[in-house]
Amino acid sequence: MKIICIGLNYKDHIKELNSAYPENPVFFLKPESSLLRNGKDFYLPGFSENIQYEIEVVLRINRLGKHIQAKFAHRYYDAIGLGIDFTARDLQKKCKENGLPWEISKAFDGSAVISDFIPVEEFRNTENIEFSLYQNENIMQSGNTSDMIFNFSEIIEYISKFMTLKIGDLIYTGTPSGVGKVSIGDNLKAYLNGREMINMKIK
Repeated sequence: MKIICIGLNYKDHIKELNSAYPENPVFFLKPESSLLRNGKDFYLPGFSENIQYEIEVVLRINRLGKHIQAKFAHRYYDAIGLGIDFTARDLQKKCKENGLPWEISKAFDGSAVISDFIPVEEFRNTENIEFSLYQNENIMQSGNTSDMIFNFSEIIEYISKFMTLKIGDLIYTGTPSGVGKVSIGDNLKAYLNGREMINMKIK
């Protein structure tokens, strides 16, 4: 299975990172070993001094597909959850400055937190889903899928031009503004349409 992550998909986050506005969805991959499931604790790695959280809505792919048209894309995912894309921001900065790939900052073990999933039928409108992340009971990120630059269907159409989507693949669809550093002792909670989906400790 693949973990496909969309970058720069919320205008306020693009401004936050001082990045250029993308013409097409920007995506990168994480390995299966990066998954952190079932509310397990996240242990800060020794190779970074600046691990940051990024809360994201996640799609679970349920059909094999290639060259999927946007109008049919809704048929290719059956559930929606939340994930945290942990990023070693200091390593990412160095890689970018030197024009190098930056998987080292995104694809490390435990860097893809994933919640349980909610069947897509339970959502009235997938283009109006609220989600948020709290750090030690303080709200740090708040977003709505209506604010995405590229919606779910556009993301699936674009990705499937380049690679086949398979059953069980996960698509992290981008993060709003408010990303920040985590420290030992932090508690992270995340909510999807008001439902608690993630509750974890940083150790």
